[in-house]
Amino acid sequence: MPFSRRSFLGTLGLGATAAAVGFRGLERVAFAEPPRTPSPGGPILLNSNENAYGIFPSVEKAALEGLRVAHRYPFRIYHDVVERIAAGNKVSPKQVLLGNGSTEVLAMASRAFTGPGRKLIAAVPTFESSLAYSRDRGAQVVEIPLTSTYAHDLDAMLAHAGRDTGLVYICNPNNPTASLTPRRDIEAFLRKLPANTYVLIDEAYHHFATGSPDYLSFIDKPVDDPRVIVARTFSKVYGMAGLRLGYSVATPATTKLLQPWQLEDNGNMIALHAALAALNDDAAMRAAVARNAADRKEFTRQAAVRKLRAIPSYANFAMFETGRPVRDVIKHFRADNIAVGRPFPRMENFVRVSFGTPDDMATFWRTWDKLPTLAKQESGLRSQESAAANC
Repeated sequence: MPFSRRSFLGTLGLGATAAAVGFRGLERVAFAEPPRTPSPGGPILLNSNENAYGIFPSVEKAALEGLRVAHRYPFRIYHDVVERIAAGNKVSPKQVLLGNGSTEVLAMASRAFTGPGRKLIAAVPTFESSLAYSRDRGAQVVEIPLTSTYAHDLDAMLAHAGRDTGLVYICNPNNPTASLTPRRDIEAFLRKLPANTYVLIDEAYHHFATGSPDYLSFIDKPVDDPRVIVARTFSKVYGMAGLRLGYSVATPATTKLLQPWQLEDNGNMIALHAALAALNDDAAMRAAVARNAADRKEFTRQAAVRKLRAIPSYANFAMFETGRPVRDVIKHFRADNIAVGRPFPRMENFVRVSFGTPDDMATFWRTWDKLPTLAKQESGLRSQESAAANC
């Protein structure tokens, strides 16, 4: 069974999981992930970029309808969801593939276009599933650090691209940094890439970035390039992370290359009913976008009051510099029953925080404000230990 970082290990042992998927750095996931089962007084979850407000009322109603017919195979509604996605994005149904979350789309692209002698180029840090799937295929993975503005370093990516490059992965907005790579730069990059290199653009956080002049979806305004594959998910703005549904949009010819790697019957009755309702509830979607924008603005304000250096966010989370090892910060928040993002490579002094409800975030900032006192206490303890050692 292929690995998705969003599954966060479950109950499988860390060593067994790492061996099964060949995934480097998996210990970072286990380090920060709390139990996910809801319980009274359970942890405040600000660590997985989830929608803290849950699914829309219309989606909840539709999901229950799906549950009532869950003993049937979802053939008809599967077709209806594909048709609705195609109509909403002004493309042909032949250009749409559903996935078990957008991570299945990433898996399909890695399996179709990478392997021995066909490498993947991706940023670091970024969402790692494409890297894991490509390594599992035996492909070389070239990791290119982000620029000083946390955009994808497209010039460096281009310098490493050759005829042996099967796929380039661009997460935009990027996870974990919530930063943007300007659309015009990606278009210029596409024009210079080798003709046999495909580009997977992950637009998981699309809805949260639409107000930026530097952002424009490659679905909403497609380029005339059959190598471009766009991935979307129902996990974020629609709050359906636990239902696992995503999709790709590409040309019919490219979709045919992906399709052999798609799991058969990969959409369940409940998720499909929910997706159809979500796509038909534009008012709720717009309200969710506006609410996230307000939460993001308040987070930015609170960070500025504390003189914290936050990366400008175009998603439903933010990343900021902590001034100390992030593992210490994670442990501090865990002690107050709050889960924040795990460590990420090359950004070991930054923490990623998903936007929670106003009450969640008030608790987050109260806990953050305890950190300087905690640091002084630890410094005092070290001084006492040093003095004792010199006695």
